[in-house]
Order: sequence, then structure tokens, then C-alpha cells
Amino acid sequence: MMEEEPMSDVRLIERWLPIAALGEESVRERRFSLAGKVLPPHNSLHVWWARRPLIASRAALLASCLPASFEHAKFLPLLGILGDPVAARRRNDAAIRAGKTPLGDKEYGYPRAFKHYPDIRDCMPDGVKSIVTVDPTAGGGAIPYESNRLGFTTFANDLNPVATTVMEATINIPLIHGEKLIPDFANLCAIMSSELEKRLEGLYPAEGNTRVEGYLWARTIVCPYCAGKIPLSPNWRLTPNGLGIRIVPKCEGGPGSIGRVCEFEVVDSEKDQSTGTVADGDAICPFPDCARIVDADEVKQQAQNGGLGEQLFAIVYKSRVETKLKSGKAGKPKWQRGFRAPRLGDDNSEAIRLRLNEKLIEWLALDIVPNEEFPDNTNDDRPRQYGMPLWRDMFSPRQLLAHGTAVEIFRELLAEDQANSALSDVRRASYIYLSFALSKFLNWNARLSSWNVKAGTMRSVFDRHDFAFKWSYAEMAIAIEGQGFAWVAEQVSSCVEDLVALASSTEHPGTLFEKKRDDEFARPVKITCRPGASLDHIADGSVDAVVMDPPYGANVMYAELSDFFYVWLKRTAGLVVPELFTRRLTDKQSEAVANKAHFKGQKGADALANRDYQEKMAAIFAECRRVLKPNGIMTVMFTHKDTSAWDALTKGLIEAGFIITASWPVNTEAEGSLHIKDKAAANSTIFLVCRPRPAEQGDETTYWEDVEPLVAKAVRTRVEEFQKAGIGGVDLYLASFGPALEEFSRHWPLKRGTPRPEPLAKKRRKQAELFEEEFDPYAVTPEDALDAARREVKTWRLNQLTHTKGRGDLDATTSWFVLAWDAFKAPVFSYDEGLRLARAVGADLEGQLIGKICEKKGSDIKLWDSATRAAKSGLGPADGSRAMIDAIHHAAHRGRTRTLDAALDLLKEAGIENDPQFLAALEAVLEVLPPSRNFVGFDLATGDAKSAADDFDALEKLRRLAFSDRVDEPQQLSFFAEEAA
Repeated sequence: MMEEEPMSDVRLIERWLPIAALGEESVRERRFSLAGKVLPPHNSLHVWWARRPLIASRAALLASCLPASFEHAKFLPLLGILGDPVAARRRNDAAIRAGKTPLGDKEYGYPRAFKHYPDIRDCMPDGVKSIVTVDPTAGGGAIPYESNRLGFTTFANDLNPVATTVMEATINIPLIHGEKLIPDFANLCAIMSSELEKRLEGLYPAEGNTRVEGYLWARTIVCPYCAGKIPLSPNWRLTPNGLGIRIVPKCEGGPGSIGRVCEFEVVDSEKDQSTGTVADGDAICPFPDCARIVDADEVKQQAQNGGLGEQLFAIVYKSRVETKLKSGKAGKPKWQRGFRAPRLGDDNSEAIRLRLNEKLIEWLALDIVPNEEFPDNTNDDRPRQYGMPLWRDMFSPRQLLAHGTAVEIFRELLAEDQANSALSDVRRASYIYLSFALSKFLNWNARLSSWNVKAGTMRSVFDRHDFAFKWSYAEMAIAIEGQGFAWVAEQVSSCVEDLVALASSTEHPGTLFEKKRDDEFARPVKITCRPGASLDHIADGSVDAVVMDPPYGANVMYAELSDFFYVWLKRTAGLVVPELFTRRLTDKQSEAVANKAHFKGQKGADALANRDYQEKMAAIFAECRRVLKPNGIMTVMFTHKDTSAWDALTKGLIEAGFIITASWPVNTEAEGSLHIKDKAAANSTIFLVCRPRPAEQGDETTYWEDVEPLVAKAVRTRVEEFQKAGIGGVDLYLASFGPALEEFSRHWPLKRGTPRPEPLAKKRRKQAELFEEEFDPYAVTPEDALDAARREVKTWRLNQLTHTKGRGDLDATTSWFVLAWDAFKAPVFSYDEGLRLARAVGADLEGQLIGKICEKKGSDIKLWDSATRAAKSGLGPADGSRAMIDAIHHAAHRGRTRTLDAALDLLKEAGIENDPQFLAALEAVLEVLPPSRNFVGFDLATGDAKSAADDFDALEKLRRLAFSDRVDEPQQLSFFAEEAA
């Protein structure tokens, strides 16, 4: 037998990647469509907190395995991108801006690429007989899912049993059992639904001719001053158009009397709504003869003593409306949403408590409902603060009774099938999906779920990646036709059908080099549940490519969040796959995240957590290096705005013996926004392509002073390419990190030839504390490379924003203001990122910027517009002698509050109307502030950004009045004009 030839030493991803097309197709993959089921089914089968788009995962895998010589023109069609998605997106956006109906998917001219099955059997070099990939931190499983669809031999691993179970259900079960799953799961759901309806009879009051959508509850405390029962809600809105709640306090005999409660009325206008009864954790008593503020500590104390109650304040329903066709015949009936205040008999809480208490003793004895405590050593202890020390406390008595009954039925059905020898492999798989349906319902029916006023729908517990406490929550009925269990079962059924359809597609080529048999779609993925640093089931030097999406530092605490599901799943799915659910709660000690809760009470907890994350990632990377073939490649997908996470990740890579050979930014996270958001967000995932460090490179130390210019050059070489591919804002800075770290890692180890100057040493003290090491003036870290990258992007962007030659340079304060708007596209962004941007422009954040052009709010910075600066006395001299942004804001404020002529007179009096620095500043500011409705035809800016758009309006009118011969029209207006055309 001939020995297998090694793959090419240079892979496609090390030379080229079509990042613009991949970015748009990745975003398109997640874009909702009214045209029907188009979203990937794995996204909605079960909650997981980080999944890469399938198309981005497919591209990373293929480009990591194809040789660099592969023909570029064939790559996108191979992925399933059969047109120009970037051009299609531009046409769609132009239609939206012109006020036309969005063109939608049809504009692309081909189905969403994730539905396509690539056949790569003729794409690999001769002699390559198989490809082996591994993802050691697979999470929701997008990467191994795509690796399997490509026909690769695939290893997938995750420490978390919830993720592992989700991967089995997403990848292997549909692959192995196919269409047999669909009727079996439907049968199981039908039995569950029927039993729930019987056992929960009377749990929800009869509603007559309407169908209940949800029950809206406010948490309550007792006012310590007047003994009134305070319903807590930050506002009382029900819909965006003014419908809401008016509180009607019943004061009875005055403060201290019995029976002081609130009733509720549904009102049609916002002016008739009551004001919120809780703000910043403090409660506001709504009884007019009291109206006292109840301190947040008192609210928490009552909650922890069991005094946090709940009161029904509204019922959401739909009523059936008959329709008629033009012919006069009866048409399809419509369901119209409505809201009503509670009536006598709607709140059956007392009867429910009695009913629950009867069951709870039995359920706890049989381990049917969770009895585990919410951990006291956690990053988010709000459940404990607000009186929920047990996981089951996150559910109201009625919710808990419903969920517990569902688990009870699940276990009875499973036991019956076992007793009758009817528990086939298909049936076992169906039970796993049934556990997911019950798990999904937990996410939509807890005291942490809520009412989405804007969308008019329920909002799930995990609409954010935390345990955000809800002062008012929404409850969904579990056993009402079309709602509750029927709704989640239909969702899971739809996912199963779609997963089976994808697995059994006629396009599926089967394994890489063998045509599929009729009874086999492809080889199952080898899925394991263990630490990513312990892949001892994989032989040394046996893997062609590692493709992974690792945890992002302190971004998401997966284990802490997943316990919400784990404590229930181990009582359902854990009976089917007990080997995955052996622990009381999930393993947090082995998890590779920067979890400061592990170091609570210790000095420098944040620093210790970052060091722990770095060490665990280094161990995972070292294991990846062990299993890689000598010419193997590792592609790491990473998304994070925080430089400390990049620093820790890169140190882990270097410590494990890798160098970075290429990097690519791909927009994977969110839509390119048509509306300025109030807070900045990163949209790009950076693909870092890594190789084991060549042995011949050795450990000879190189000096940073020699390498820093090479880092800067690497960034300058790539930044224009990234920008042309649609990467902008904060993502442009993130994209620059890749080439900077490439050059940095190639020359490691590094040290300084001369010590870092003392003032800079002080600025780096926080970084020194991060790893609890004494400051070394000769030390070099990856963050030095990231600082160099920022400086290059800063220079690049300022040159573009002041595009007319012969202008004066911008001062540091004005540069920071301009670049902050340019990078973050929002007035609110991370303090740490603002600090790093200040470092890049040479500004003192605390001394020059805070309190003058912005303010610090918690861990964020908020930029001020001209009106806010004037109100806070933050405006400097109008002649720009302190910073030219002062002159710009003086002119904007004068134009907004008086007239444009008055603004021009102010500039003339200051003697700067012809100053090159003023003209450059005006040009740059007009390129970065959000344009106003007067110039683009719609409200681009909302919320906190609206005032900045008002500044733009005044400044652009002033430019047209007096400076059009010296300052060009903002290029961003030309962009909007082109889109509208």
C-alpha cells in the first residue's frame, strides 16, 4: 500500500480569502426572511451562546485544507456562493434607503449558501486520501457540522455536556437515523401534549373566545413606610404606539392600613400611563399619600427574606376576527392581539401554590425538579440578590408546576418504553429532542423572560448573555392550543425536519473519496466531552487541520449560563445519555474562560482570571500542536474588542509554540446597520492562521525596536485591502491586529534594546498588574504590536478623513473625538477601548478628555455633543487654542440655538475662519458624525446619537453657507446619494 503523500505546505487561507463575499453571505445566513424557512436549523434547535455562521466555518475549513494553488474563481461556487452577494446587498440597501420594499433573498439570485453541499472530491491534490480535522472547543458545533458535510474525518470536543448533547442532536442523530426520526418524534410530542393537557387542567383560567398569548407579572415588595404593595416595573408600556398601564392605588385607611394594593387599567396613550416604579434598583412607592423612595438595599433585603412577590397586571390575548373575500365569501380568519387588565379569577396563585406544595415533596424525593443551589461563587449573582437561591426559584409556582409535570411525564414515558423493550435507537434520539423542547420552553417561560414591547412578543431568558433580573416578567401558558408546549414542539420538529433534509440531501457527496451508500449519508463525527487540553483519544501527528472558535476571555461564562438548562436536562436527556450528566453542575474549574469568580476575595482577581485563561488556552493550543501533522495548520476564529483578550490569546499561542502565518477579518456577527446604535459593537471575526514554529527558527531574541517598523508596515500593507472589503469602524482596528500579530509572532522572542521611558511605564502599569508581574522596562508583549497597529490605522483614517491636501494636522483631542466616532459609530463605547485610542493619538484620557468632550459612565465612555458640552460648561475657547473640536462645537451650538450667520460671526471674531486646522477639523467631523434627516432623507441616528446628528445638520449647513469653496462635501453624503440612485 502506497504511503499517503502530505498535503501542500502552503494552504489557500495563507495566501487568499474572499473576505467581502464571505462576510455578506455570513450575515445573510442569519438574516430573517418573510419568504419562509431560510435560517440554519442548528441555530434554533437549542440555546448556545456563540455559534459561527456555517458559511464562515465552511470557508475556514476548506481554505485551511485546499492548496494555495487552488483556482480562486472556483472557491466561492464550491462554497455555494453562486453570485455576487456584496452587489446584491448594496442593491437591497439602496432600495431600503429610497423607501422601497426590500428586495430580499431573490436579489441574490441563488439560495443561501449554507444549504449547498460542496463536492470536493476532485479539488484535493493527488495522493491525499483523507483529511482529518478537529475542533477542541466546538460549542454549538458549527465547525464540526461543516467539516462532516465536507466529508472530512471529524473530531469535535467540548467540556460542556449541554454543548456536547446539542452537537450530537445537530450532527450525528440526523445523519444516522434520517427520516425515521420525524414520525417518531411527532408521536412522542403528541403523547406529551395530550398528557400535559390532562394533568394541567385548571392551571390556566378559561378565557372564552380569545386565545391567551401571555400573562404579564410585576414583582412586588411591601413599602416599609406605608405598608402598600408596590408593583415593580421600570415602565408600563405594552406597545410602541402608546398602549400601556395606569396604576390605580387603593389607599384604604391611609399609610399602615391593611389592603393597600394597586389595581390596573389599560390606557391608549402614553400620557395616561403611569411612570415607572423602579429605577436603578430603587423602588418608588405609587401610593400618593406616601410616594417615598425605597432604597435598592431594602428591595434586595426583602427579596432575600422571601418578600419579593408578584402581581398580575395585564393579559395578552388574541381574538379571532372573521374576514370576507371580495366575492363575499368567508375568508381566512385573522387573530388580532389585544391587552386587558386582570379580572377577578385571573390570578389563581393561591390555588396553584397549594397544588404545587402537594407535588413538590414527591418530586424532590424522586429528583424530578432541580434542588441545586445557584452558585454563590459566580460572575452574576443577581438571582441570589433578588431571592432566587435555588435554580427552581427562577420559575413562578405555576411555571414550576408546569415544567415539573412535563418532566414527570417524560420520565414515565421513558420508563414505559424501557419496560416494553421499545426503546430503540431512534426512540432514544426522539427523547433527546423531546428534552430539547422542554428545555426550550424553560427559556421562554421563567421569571427572567419578559415582554418585548417593540416586537409585541415574548422575550426569552437569554436574549442577553447573563441572568439579568426582570422587574416585570411574561409567562406563556404551557397547555393552550397553539401555545406553550405545542409552540416549542413545533419549533423543534421543524429543526429536526430541516436537519434531516440537509443530511439526506441528494447533493450530499458522502465521504470525501467514496460515493455514499443508500443507507449511509456520511461518517458520524467523533464527539467527546472533556477538557480541550486532554484529547488523548487522538493520536500524535494525525490531524491535517485544527479549526476552532475558542472562548473569548471574559466575554461569555458558558458553564455558568448553561447550568440553567443543565439542572433540567440531566433529569430528562440525562436518563438517555447518563454518561454526559454525571456532575451536580457543569465543570467551571476546567473551563477556559477568564472567570474572576474563581479568585473572589483575592487581590487582583481580574489579573488572576486573565492569567488562568491564558494558561488554559496555551494548554489547549499545545494539545492541538501535539495532534497536528508536521505540516498541519490551525485556524483560530476570534471576536473581541478588548485588547487584553487578544493579548492573552496570542501569548497562549506563542507559549504553545505557534506562529501566525496569515489573518483575515470576516464580518460574521451582525447586520451592517442602517441606523446608528447607541452602543458600539464589533461585527468581525478575525481568522488567525497558525503553524507550529519551525525548529530552525530557534529562540534567539530579537529587539522590538527592529520589529516595530515591520509590524507597522504589515498593517499599512493590509489596511486598504480590508477597507475595500467593507471592513470599517472598530472592525478596521480589529482587522489590523491580525497582520500585526503575524509579524510579531514570527520574530518572537522579543525584548527591548532600550528600557521603556518612565511615563510610558506608568501607562502600562495596568498591563503589568494584569499578570501580577513586576514591571519590566525591557519586556515586550503582544499588546505592543496591537498599539502599533492602532497607530497605523489612526494615521490611515485621519489621512482619509482630511482628504484635501495642505490642511493642518489635527490636535490630539480633536483626533480622538473624530476617530472615536469613526471607529465606534456610536456615542457610547468601552472605556478601555477609548483609553487605547487615546494612547494611539497621544492624548491623556483622564486629563484632556473626560469632563471636557465626554464622560465616564461605569465601564463606558459617552461622547458629548455641542449642546451637552455647553450645558456642562465643557466647551473650551472658541478660537480652538485648547483643541479645535472646541471651535467646531461652539459653531455647531451657535448654529443650533441661534442662526448660521451668528455661528459664522463667532468664527470670524475668533479669527479662525481661514485657519487650516479649523478647516481640517470641520472636514473630519463632517465625515464621522451621523448625517441628519435633512441630508439623507431619513433618521439615521436614534437615541443618544440623535444630538450628534443635530450637530452635523448645523455644521453641514454652515459649510454650504461659508466654506464650500475650501471644504468638500462629506464623502458619506455622496455614498447615500449613490445608494438612493
